[in-house]
Amino acid sequence: MFFDRKKLEELEDRSLAPYGMRSRNSKGREYLDNEPSYRTSFQRDRDRILHTTAFRRLEYKTQVFINYEGDYFRTRLTHTLEVAQIGRTIARALGANEDLVEAICLAHDLGHPPFGHSGEVALHRLMKDYGGFDHNKQSFRIVTKLEQRYPEFPGLNLTWEVREGIVKHESEYDVSDARGFNPELRGNLETQIANVADELAYTTHDLDDGLRSGIVTPEMLRGIEIWEILTETFGWRGPTLHEMDRHRMIRHLVGLLVSDVVESTDRRIRDSGAQSPLDIQQLPHNVIGFSEDMHRRHRELKDFLYKNMYRHYRVVRMAVKAEQIISDLFHAYHKEPATLPTHVQKLLDIRSLERTICDYIAGMTDRYAVEEHQRLFDPFIKP
Repeated sequence: MFFDRKKLEELEDRSLAPYGMRSRNSKGREYLDNEPSYRTSFQRDRDRILHTTAFRRLEYKTQVFINYEGDYFRTRLTHTLEVAQIGRTIARALGANEDLVEAICLAHDLGHPPFGHSGEVALHRLMKDYGGFDHNKQSFRIVTKLEQRYPEFPGLNLTWEVREGIVKHESEYDVSDARGFNPELRGNLETQIANVADELAYTTHDLDDGLRSGIVTPEMLRGIEIWEILTETFGWRGPTLHEMDRHRMIRHLVGLLVSDVVESTDRRIRDSGAQSPLDIQQLPHNVIGFSEDMHRRHRELKDFLYKNMYRHYRVVRMAVKAEQIISDLFHAYHKEPATLPTHVQKLLDIRSLERTICDYIAGMTDRYAVEEHQRLFDPFIKP
């Protein structure tokens, strides 16, 4: 049997909860674009994102540890894939649109510059007089302007709902600027799922990488309530945390958090009486989130990671190097634009010098930024 788009939309309609976003109800795309016969519009958006240059570059962009620290640590790409997996699981359990969640998750970090948050801080400081830099806005610029893959239109021509999800991506550290996308409305359920999946993924998997690296030790985690729950569950008494034990604990931690999000969100949705996607968006609060107890435990773990991992001297030293590399590159290009590659110089007639430089640096991988710095400043390296 051939499942054409109409059949897929009918299956989607039957399987989703009343408040799940139907692809057939999409507000559409900015430019006229024929829809495929065997994919929904959100499935097509997901596929377009996967095939971008920006997505492939995430493989060599920092999550916490720069890629030469080891092959087993998360990169921005593996983090993105883990966010998408968690997002799909939550969406399926709550009757939300999995394809829409996945598309938003896969796109949420496309705009991240090299060297993680350190790179973002450096670019924002350098661009403070020229409109600033924010990785959420950069992700939106990538899918609407910078990725040139179709002769008929700029960007990827994604549906309104995916673009809205990118614009309204936010976390504790990133607050969205939703101008142009109904800022009076909060993100739909799928957007909220993508947001919490991102937060859940980076907390649990940064803990995993911290333990693997030795920056975080089991002894340091004593007294952290959620860690005590994990050690009690598996009867672990230490002192050595073997690799298999670490895998089991992190896997169980993800499961605990996901289950709590699903159960707590289900209660909030039922209490709200929401019967449509718009009902969810018009609520005075997000429905996706942890229970009060789990929020407190998760908050305690995040505070621990900030103090003991993100501020560890090894991580901070790399952050200092990263800011120096990005600052040097920006100032060198700004002082002499002729040092920019020819294909980048051609963009100067379209964008400002500063924004052109910012876009170029933001698109670099960690490795390319280091190599470019050497080409510009090491006299023994060929330019």
